[in-house]
Amino acid sequence: MPLSRNMVMVRPWSPSSKTTITNMKKTIFMLSVMILLTGCDIMNKIGGAYQLSQSEYRYRSIDNIQLSGLNLGDASGISLSNLATIATILSGGSGMQTIPFSMTLNMDVTNPNTSAAFLDALDYAIQINEMEFVEGKMDIPVRIEPGETRVIGVPISVDLKSLMNRYSQERVTSEMSGFLGITPNETSVSVKLWPKFYVGKTLVKVPAPISVIFNFGGK
Repeated sequence: MPLSRNMVMVRPWSPSSKTTITNMKKTIFMLSVMILLTGCDIMNKIGGAYQLSQSEYRYRSIDNIQLSGLNLGDASGISLSNLATIATILSGGSGMQTIPFSMTLNMDVTNPNTSAAFLDALDYAIQINEMEFVEGKMDIPVRIEPGETRVIGVPISVDLKSLMNRYSQERVTSEMSGFLGITPNETSVSVKLWPKFYVGKTLVKVPAPISVIFNFGGK
């Protein structure tokens, strides 16, 4: 019989309809679990970064120092001849196109908390006596268990010539001389660390930095 305009056709129930509904429920459940696990993972990583902010930081050493291709080694073991060479390079900076400088700043980091402190990577900014020295990043994961102390080495690379152009040759020479122990001036080094962690494949940076100040330098 043909359908009239006022008649409604109702599709009869079939086993395939039940299967479709069951599959939809499973899909919704799996998506809910994935969202929940992702949220828990993010909170866990935020917690790890927070524990780092509550950890204790102490200056340990500076090593792998290189200045214009000259390997100076450890800051505590720079020879008198190398000190003279450093002074010559810094004072003659006006005639150079670049003055590459690199080193590793080592810090002892102690986690006094009851949960692990960790990160996937970090950004950093360093000032020497309020002179903006360098900004950079370290793409090496760090994990410190409760009660554990680990050495975190921050690799630093900067062109001192660029700093001289920004500030002055005299300012940079003075700050670096105190920093490396050529002059007896005490040096205040401010280090800011921004922990980063992965959310999926994206690195997310914690907005508030961990601020650390070391006072050292001079002989």
